[in-house]
Amino acid sequence: MGRHPGWTGVIAALQKNNKEPGLPGCWKKVQLYLQRIGGDDMNVPQPAMTAALRRSRIVPVIMIDDPKNAVPLAGALLDGGLPIAEITLRTPRALEALRRITQEQPEMLAGAGTVLNVAQAAQSRDAGAKFIISPGFNRGVVDYCLEHDLPVYPGVATATEIEAALEAGLNLLKLWPIETLGGVAYLQLLSGPFAGVEFNPSGGLTAANFESYLALRNVVACGGAWMAQPDWIASGQFDRIRDVVRDSVARVAGLAPSEIRPFERAPKIHDAAPAR
Repeated sequence: MGRHPGWTGVIAALQKNNKEPGLPGCWKKVQLYLQRIGGDDMNVPQPAMTAALRRSRIVPVIMIDDPKNAVPLAGALLDGGLPIAEITLRTPRALEALRRITQEQPEMLAGAGTVLNVAQAAQSRDAGAKFIISPGFNRGVVDYCLEHDLPVYPGVATATEIEAALEAGLNLLKLWPIETLGGVAYLQLLSGPFAGVEFNPSGGLTAANFESYLALRNVVACGGAWMAQPDWIASGQFDRIRDVVRDSVARVAGLAPSEIRPFERAPKIHDAAPAR
């Protein structure tokens, strides 16, 4: 499905720094638009999803074993002021948990993470995922998502992988595992040759270090499990999750917003002039 012409206004509303605080109000605009055109199951286009990430700046990375905890977890995230989550496909019933959230908490911007192949991407889309995140760059997964207008943020770790993602038409990428790769210093190095390319770093991020990443110009959003740790979910500590999320959202509000960085593709190299 191509982008519905009305999405232009929705994307502009998400990108605009308007009076509604944070992501919840802006995501409500998207939901209301979907309802108005009668397309609740319609995919959110990549620019709108990226704009939502730019406003949220943090994404809870969720590992959930029991789907019965999915809806209470989503409620805790929403109550904490963060209507976004990456449900990783690291447990046998993760897709069922994702489906429960998308069906019972439609105001939640829930996507699938740890998507390793096209079959998992298709299953995630069927479960209602609003975006796809993978730990590495799989061209088959990327092509599937682009064909189905499903926002995708593949993982990269090297310059070669970044170049492959750029060739596929993407310039906001997951950078994983960032702490092992070199942390803030690595992102600063990447900003030289890859000016205009932006990243969602994850892998080792905590409540103690995520703000140092968000201070970088080439970082849109940080992903991490510090807001909803697996043992908290399993033991039903949803009030604790809500409180940690609320604290993280408040800390993000005190930071400078993520600004859209213009991206220009490298010029083609023409035949060299003949030597004189």
